[in-house]
Amino acid sequence: MQPVQPDQLRNIVITGHSGSGKTILAESLALSMNVTNRLGSIEDGTTLSDYSEDEISRQHSLNSALIQGTWNNRKINIIDTPGLLDFHGDVKSAMRIADTVLMTVNSSIGVEVGTDIIWDYTKEYYKPTMFALTKLDADRTNYTKTIQELQDHFGSQVTPIQFPVEEGLGHHVIIDVLLMKQLEFNPDKPGNMSESEIPDLYKKRAEELHFKLVEAVAETDEDLMNRYFDIGNLTEDELRAGIKSALLTRTFFPVFCVSPLHLIGSERLLNAIVNICPSPIERGPEQAYCASKKDEKLLEPDTEGPTVAFIFKTMSEPRVGEISFLRVYSGHIETGHELIDAQTGQLEKIGQVYTMEGQKKVPVEKLLAGDIGMVVKLKDSHTNDTLADKGTDCRITPIIFPEPLLATAIEPAAQGDEEKISSGLHHLLEEDPSFAIEHDTEFNQTIIKTLGETHLDAIMNRLESKFGVSVTRSTVKIPYRESIRSSASSQGKYKKQSGGRGQYGDVWIRIEPTERNSGFSFASEVVGGVVPTRYLPAVEKGLRESVSNGVISGYPVVDLKAVVYDGSYHPVDSSEFAFKIAANMAFKAAFEKAKPLLLEPYYSLSVKTPEQYTGEIVGEISGKRGKIIGMDADARFQTINAQIPQSSLRDFHQQLVRLTQSRARYTYAFSHYEEMPHDIANQIIAAKAEDKS
Repeated sequence: MQPVQPDQLRNIVITGHSGSGKTILAESLALSMNVTNRLGSIEDGTTLSDYSEDEISRQHSLNSALIQGTWNNRKINIIDTPGLLDFHGDVKSAMRIADTVLMTVNSSIGVEVGTDIIWDYTKEYYKPTMFALTKLDADRTNYTKTIQELQDHFGSQVTPIQFPVEEGLGHHVIIDVLLMKQLEFNPDKPGNMSESEIPDLYKKRAEELHFKLVEAVAETDEDLMNRYFDIGNLTEDELRAGIKSALLTRTFFPVFCVSPLHLIGSERLLNAIVNICPSPIERGPEQAYCASKKDEKLLEPDTEGPTVAFIFKTMSEPRVGEISFLRVYSGHIETGHELIDAQTGQLEKIGQVYTMEGQKKVPVEKLLAGDIGMVVKLKDSHTNDTLADKGTDCRITPIIFPEPLLATAIEPAAQGDEEKISSGLHHLLEEDPSFAIEHDTEFNQTIIKTLGETHLDAIMNRLESKFGVSVTRSTVKIPYRESIRSSASSQGKYKKQSGGRGQYGDVWIRIEPTERNSGFSFASEVVGGVVPTRYLPAVEKGLRESVSNGVISGYPVVDLKAVVYDGSYHPVDSSEFAFKIAANMAFKAAFEKAKPLLLEPYYSLSVKTPEQYTGEIVGEISGKRGKIIGMDADARFQTINAQIPQSSLRDFHQQLVRLTQSRARYTYAFSHYEEMPHDIANQIIAAKAEDKS
């Protein structure tokens, strides 16, 4: 395949809520471009973009997939992305490098939670965005209601380009108000679109929508507005140019109609992609950070410039090894090209360069600026890394992945697999940076944080299939703490005589509560040498060991000051060991008299939810001993700010999904320790005692 110049490229990411028709739309576009000779089936596992065992068995996309094809002498790179919220890391990485976002919306359901979340991503990346209404040939579709929902959610700049003549079974005719033509499709046959004049029955509606389209486009450009005022209309070419310009400034969001399962609307959508979606040249330069100048630079998509390419996804395949998907922002890459990883300085020699048709690798001579492709077996470069010519230290701004919040502890199913699990997890993290690995040293637990239950299942399955190790889930242990309410004093005397030299240590310890989060401190008020100075470090060591091990439940002691103020010693039998033991005895005795208590960690919690779920979420938080701090309104959303015990966060993710059908989002962060209710503290103490026994 010959290299493609930047102005001949269109880079499209197809995204949307789960089940809204992304994969079949990508499949229908591929069929129309003759990339494949038949329309694959999700149920049969025969689509181009869902080819892994996990995707076929679940009948959902779990990874983004690249499909390249040609239409009207333009190369179109299409990236099909997962719809499940658990795999939005791939959505953000694909959107980061695409030039246009095509968002699918199921016309029988309307705007869903994924639609809202992905819209926020398009704003974050400032991407030109189009909508495709899918499944207009299914039961219970409602075109008008869906258009209204899109405008209610995303503004009046959402503008229909087409409307269906009929909806539901039998749908195959679309009125295009940009072309002002009727488009008829012979279902299931590629190359089936025919144009004709709009019948009188639909002419009035078409004219009304056409003038709304003209007004919407004219409002985005002063010259077009003046021309519209002068003439009262705009030509088709002016509309196309105006739409492309408005897409770039995010002041216009066109809506197309497709029923990809029967190839209805696919060819017209390809025409629109070629005619109104920006090329890399039109999209403009990419922002990069150049370390040597400590400054940002705009990288033009110049094929003759220094090579700068960005890895947006890493995968490993059996018998192939690690593969790296990348976009070239400047210059070119080709086989044998020696590049430097701008982050690490590692030299990387490029092997064969490919473009992709789903799973199929298509070798190419080179990729020019603006193009997207894949290379294999890089030494040490992964997702978010920038590859550049020697002497070029510009780095592409990295992808900011969604924050993983569902914490789960995992344990090896078989003893001795710890190292294999650690190695496997870190390899998977290079493929999928949207999960996180933590090691809790207090409890020696490996904790992984994911975007949800399905994400967790996928990671566990990949560990087993790729690295041959099985893991089981366990509960994340909570770092409770012990403290005291009042001051108390006690003596600790350690005296042992068993022939020869004995052991003798005697101290009086006073313990005092201190401010919350102040930790532990030690002081001496010994006078007159009753406890020789040389033994005070041993006293402190004994106290710190006691603090570390706890007294009533085995959790560390915090927010306490211990003072040694009296004692005695024996000139022969006293030793550091004896004074350490005596300090430990005195501390435990004083602690039990100082009204001990258990503290539990509290987290600051922020939940952003559609307003209709506010009451249920507030009730859920309150029922989990959480405290509502306040609420803020933001357009259609409420943000609930609260504080909640860590123990109550264990199933909060699942409950929030259940209460809101995944429409709410949340974040949390450690806040402070707080006294635990007496009855719950007793349960924790009893459980700890049972574990010891």
